[in-house]
Amino acid sequence: MNKKNPLKNELQSAFTLIELLVFIGILTLIGVVFLGFQFIITQNQLSAWRNYLNIEDANRILTEMAKELRNAKESDLGSYPLESANDQEIIFYSDIDNDNATEKVRYKLTGTVLEKGVIEPQGSPISYPQSEEKVASLSDNIRNLATPVFYYYNSDWPQDAVNNPLIQSQRISETKLIYVSLRFNTEDNDPQRDYVLDSYIRVRMLQ
Repeated sequence: MNKKNPLKNELQSAFTLIELLVFIGILTLIGVVFLGFQFIITQNQLSAWRNYLNIEDANRILTEMAKELRNAKESDLGSYPLESANDQEIIFYSDIDNDNATEKVRYKLTGTVLEKGVIEPQGSPISYPQSEEKVASLSDNIRNLATPVFYYYNSDWPQDAVNNPLIQSQRISETKLIYVSLRFNTEDNDPQRDYVLDSYIRVRMLQ
């Protein structure tokens, strides 16, 4: 007659429990690795999508700005087409909506925010009241920092590289060509992923 060995049965039960715990631990580890990998993939996809939208915004903003600057003209008061020409801000007059009325247009970078202000000509006699300016934020992902957005050149560029870009005091009277450079990035501290979009814009009325 065979007698069951209680010690052997206990050892077999213990091994079975250890094996089960090991198996559960392996499955948990695999699950954590998989979820981590999935998270990384998702984040990369989101980053790629944000960058794609960022590039689309960049192209749209610069295309619109270039068109408006190219068609800059005297205001409906007869003011000079270019009113202010700074490193991070430009103010000019242009019929941006093709309504035969010349708007006063302002582009300005403050920190990371690029904004656009528009003033429609008002009343009779015509005026451009600052209180009527309509301001819109175009992007809060501009990473120019201290680097200028706008550069100004006279008619001797590019042959004359000594007197160009123009210094502040010469910009209003001598500007014929404007260079715009915008550095976009949806991430705060990742300059390696900056997307730089630039364009030379020749203002027709200033030739």
